[in-house]
Amino acid sequence: MPSPSRSVALVTLGCARNEVDSEELAGRLGAGGWTVTDGDDADVVVINTCGFIDSAKKDSIDTVLAAAESGKKVVAVGCLAERYGAELAASLPEADAVLGFDSYADIAARLDDLAAGRPVPAHTPRDRRTLLPVAPAHRPAAVAEVAVPGHAWLPSGMARKRLDDSPTAYLKLASGCDRRCSFCAIPSFRGSFVSRPQQDLLGEARWLAESGVRELVLVSENSTSYGKDLGDLRALESLLPDLAAVDGIERIRVSYLQPAELRPSLLAAIAGTPGVAPYFDLSFQHASAPVLRRMKRFGSTEAFLQLLGRVRELVPDAGARSNVIVGFPGESEADVAELERFLTGARLDVVGVFGYSDEDGTQAATYDGKLDAAEIAARVEQVSALAEELMSQRAEDRLGTRVEVLVESVVDGELVGRAVHQGPDTDGTTTLTAGSNAARGRIVPALVTATEGIDLIARPDGQPW
Repeated sequence: MPSPSRSVALVTLGCARNEVDSEELAGRLGAGGWTVTDGDDADVVVINTCGFIDSAKKDSIDTVLAAAESGKKVVAVGCLAERYGAELAASLPEADAVLGFDSYADIAARLDDLAAGRPVPAHTPRDRRTLLPVAPAHRPAAVAEVAVPGHAWLPSGMARKRLDDSPTAYLKLASGCDRRCSFCAIPSFRGSFVSRPQQDLLGEARWLAESGVRELVLVSENSTSYGKDLGDLRALESLLPDLAAVDGIERIRVSYLQPAELRPSLLAAIAGTPGVAPYFDLSFQHASAPVLRRMKRFGSTEAFLQLLGRVRELVPDAGARSNVIVGFPGESEADVAELERFLTGARLDVVGVFGYSDEDGTQAATYDGKLDAAEIAARVEQVSALAEELMSQRAEDRLGTRVEVLVESVVDGELVGRAVHQGPDTDGTTTLTAGSNAARGRIVPALVTATEGIDLIARPDGQPW
């Protein structure tokens, strides 16, 4: 009998951490004899789902349903599968298998079972915070026994396979979170905070550079906590210059910073280390002190503006972005006005505005003072309109300034990339004009000449490329 075809397509939803996890899955599948393809000829479709908020859950389910209509075998992995497991499998029979993080190490064998018609039991969820010691210092000795997605890179690169040829790649600093924000369920299904050893990060960075990566974006659930379980709260400060020194890497970008943990030494390292983008992805979530306390977070308008002021004292044109939640239980009109006052004074390059929704198992889901959906939607629209105006104004502040643009696409002679203050996917782009001819992956010095919303248009300034 001829061997059955063994080809698989990976579909990634959700955040940048999932992008890394999908590339680990691709590496493991390839090592297990499966051909990873992005074409319609795949026998199996693996969907790396997102389970963070209601809209992401719906998108994940819709993607599974659409893939099932093709007649292919469909496997759900990722956060939604980890969070709901057998419950998801029972309510979504279109998925031929629902696998959690514990299945990632032998994902090829699970697909072998599926292809051969053998039963593949659905994942049984559990609170992943219980799998490691409460004390971060005790975790390194125990973490080898726990599945931590995105941490499995090997010197051969076998446990990670790049799924595109972008000059930008994500590098996972850590997984999990020890914070207990009242609205967030992520720690329960991603687990406790686990840092990756520095030698692993440097080895993977070199491997990525050899594959053509020029910008590394460091991701985690909370990058400011990196190293606390390794016995070094300043580990990120020492790691950044070593990563920036990797041959071929032109730019390091740090994402997911907690304002309450952004100590002065880390702020200075991000602002002042050559090769590290002065870019601050700050998780503010709100600015009204009463709302922040109900969220189990810290800060206020004044505290956050002071933090941004310290950033701009070091680098006046530093990039800064954040996300905010409106419609949180008990949020008053005065709280919304306070948030708007903060956004007006903050001069952020990008603001993501999200409406609150209850999440299973969170403290906020039990709160009184819930707002109805129409009111939440109205507040999202109100704050989003202000944010869009403020972001456009911030882009206009950059008119006449010089930027360094990493070219990411060249189409019909038009070069599009990102300046230092623009993170991938969400922060806008810069288009180069006036006879630009640099290759993809090159960094081009340019002068900003126009704006289109948060996007910039810039003219190369004649410096060597």
